[in-house]
Amino acid sequence: MTPRGLGPLVGILALQGDTRSHIDHLTRLGARTRCVRRAQEMDGLDAIVIPGGESTTMNRLLDVFQLREPLAARLGAGLPAYGSCAGMIMLATVILDGRPDQRPLGAIDITVRRNAFGRQRESFECDLQVTGLSGDPFRAAFIRAPQIQRVGEGVQVLARIDGRAVAARTGQVLVSSFHPEILQDSRFHQLFLHMVTART
Repeated sequence: MTPRGLGPLVGILALQGDTRSHIDHLTRLGARTRCVRRAQEMDGLDAIVIPGGESTTMNRLLDVFQLREPLAARLGAGLPAYGSCAGMIMLATVILDGRPDQRPLGAIDITVRRNAFGRQRESFECDLQVTGLSGDPFRAAFIRAPQIQRVGEGVQVLARIDGRAVAARTGQVLVSSFHPEILQDSRFHQLFLHMVTART
């Protein structure tokens, strides 16, 4: 529970990927942040962000740093989580085109396909209509982006490209194929913080 007068304490899984940009957005919005590399660093968190990066590397490092079981337990107990790109892959229940040893955390009932939008050279930006975000379309950056291929019962799709789901939420878990952290618009992080504070 966040003490009165303080912003929520959001952990950023800091095994691999762009943690700094997430921290910048969250801090600008009034949240407190903490990099998480050890199980004890999850103590007292109100939420956690799993950033983009390389999902197979992050999967391996979860075991190297003995974080998989503590993180899965906290997620199972309802810890709010946001995963961008590789983070979405890690939070899914089923991964297509992953490594045989890649084990998702199963925090949101979706099936994702790795690199569904192509390799690095096919990276792109586009404007999205995102459910829950007011104002102008949201400018989103896709870098070796995954795609949501299936959503389970109770999962709400928030954005699509040509009919393909690229953002979703269920309960306290939010995911996106794109990287909102690398552009200046903080509305997607604000949406996540609204989810967090509604819980606390």
